[in-house]
Amino acid sequence: MVWRAVALAPCFFFLVTILLPPINHDVAAVLDFARRWLGGERLYVDLIDVNPPLIFVLNLLPAALARWTPLSQGQAVMLCLLGLAALLWRLSEALRRGRAEGHVESAVLTACVPLLLVMAGSDFGQREVLMAMVAIPYCLLAARRIEGPAPPLPLATGVALAAGLGFALKPHFLLIPLLVEALVLLRRGMAAQRRDPVPWTIAAVWVAYVAAVPVVFPAYLTQVVPMAWSFYGEIHGAGLWRVLVADVMGAAEALLLLALPIALRPRAGALAQALGLAAGGAFASAWLQHKGWTYHVLPITIFSCAALLAAGARWADGALANARAASAAPVLAAMAAFGVLLYMVRGGETPWRQLAFHGEPPGQLAEWFDEHARGRPVLVLSPDIFPIYPALTYADAHQILPVMSIWPLQGFYRRCPAGSAPYREPHEMGAAEFDLFQRVAEAFAAAPPPVLVAARHANIPACGGHFDVLAYFARHPLFAETLEGYRPAGEIEGHRLFRRHE
Repeated sequence: MVWRAVALAPCFFFLVTILLPPINHDVAAVLDFARRWLGGERLYVDLIDVNPPLIFVLNLLPAALARWTPLSQGQAVMLCLLGLAALLWRLSEALRRGRAEGHVESAVLTACVPLLLVMAGSDFGQREVLMAMVAIPYCLLAARRIEGPAPPLPLATGVALAAGLGFALKPHFLLIPLLVEALVLLRRGMAAQRRDPVPWTIAAVWVAYVAAVPVVFPAYLTQVVPMAWSFYGEIHGAGLWRVLVADVMGAAEALLLLALPIALRPRAGALAQALGLAAGGAFASAWLQHKGWTYHVLPITIFSCAALLAAGARWADGALANARAASAAPVLAAMAAFGVLLYMVRGGETPWRQLAFHGEPPGQLAEWFDEHARGRPVLVLSPDIFPIYPALTYADAHQILPVMSIWPLQGFYRRCPAGSAPYREPHEMGAAEFDLFQRVAEAFAAAPPPVLVAARHANIPACGGHFDVLAYFARHPLFAETLEGYRPAGEIEGHRLFRRHE
């Protein structure tokens, strides 16, 4: 009993860190857009973002909870995310009932399945993490479909629906079910696969979603996708080839190269094989995005760790006598769980970001927003999501920008404009740049917020001079006139603070 409790300790460790501030910045930014959408602004018309609509649709639930219950935004989204983790854990446990498991495999899965669902730490709630979470019961379902016994139809359908939604969050994610379903097809044959409702359920979710987008969100295809296609891939990250040797991606690649040959052995079992192929699909997805960001890479780590755990537990059950395996199982499960814990905290953000939050600039910015803009609109001109989010979330404030940050300017100015000036004149701007220039000035002048924040560094090449985001927008007469009503109020980590003069 003691060792079983020890084996669950890493899961509780990550659970505690998830509950501590800050919530993930992208999670907070997406929630803010969903909240504004719920309040009447139009997605992809008034609110512009490159993310496909599903993540905003899903965030309507925590946005509604934050709007119509006493829960804060952070509490609402965390309640929904932990509820999803609990649901997926229950589905995984249901799939394990009746499945042939050795003593070590049973102990390891009992300790590590909930750990796999929360081990993302600071990235908990990111789209890649949500996908990886739903993929855990999906891979268990694949193992049941291969090895038997056949799972109950309602259970299989529920897991397939959850997986279909998770894999629909980004087009790249479809690579994972394609590889896993190829494994199931190879092991079972075409006749059994044709009769299986799981792949058809996942396909139906995708077909319905793709068909709904041009009907419900036509502006996404006509306005956002062309803009994203033209420059979004060029403005962030290491690039298609350099990302392969970036530090975060390189560490995940090393783990993947260790996990794949172990997991894909015939005797490793169907679960390890499915998880190994999922790790391969996650690598391809991260590579296609070629950013090298931690949350892009995290599914590789989650699936690779899961594949090693499943293969190692299956090997231990085969190598040990039955009685020896039964007595050693709790200890081995604890060792496996702590191995995952140590791997994740060796150089990651968790729990260090949580421990330092209140004493460092992100927490200080949150306190400033809470003091001067609690529950009110703000204008923040910054190319970055963090630390603006979740600072705004904790202050219950919201942006008036039509975008989450001024990242489109990085695309518009990824190449120097003609002439010696760092900015284009309005008549020289393209349609998308002029639209942003005009809408920011109009929104600022129509309802001046109590505070204005402008980043000192725009992460834009100095073409004829330093690119100052405040000076860029102040060339608009409406913006310049409204700006006269603001006074400097300090600076936090390169963010210039202004308050409206009453």
